[in-house]
Amino acid sequence: MQFAVLVYEKPDAYDALSAAELEQMTAEYFAIAELPGYVGGARLQSIETASAVRVEGGETLITDGPFANTKEVFGGFYLFEAENLDAVLEIAARCPAARLGGVVEVRPLVHVHGLEGTV
Repeated sequence: MQFAVLVYEKPDAYDALSAAELEQMTAEYFAIAELPGYVGGARLQSIETASAVRVEGGETLITDGPFANTKEVFGGFYLFEAENLDAVLEIAARCPAARLGGVVEVRPLVHVHGLEGTV
């Protein structure tokens, strides 16, 4: 079964960290990508680079910046193949964001025959 590990970061969580602490945190994120079952993932650019798209009354509305103001910002994701949820929850707990005021959400993927890997 495949699971998405969605990393939501507190926007200012890293501001108070020293260069050595930032380097250690980055190493932790890279180490997660080396774990068995890792399929893929990516870190997203900052929230200021986002564009939000809505369609209202048949009109497409595009807004620069994030969709909503929230306590946490979606910062990136991992995709893991694992036999059960517990194994992936242990991986999620290793994400620095989980201990720095953010949250890491784990969700199983839905696989539709013939559409694997697509929405």
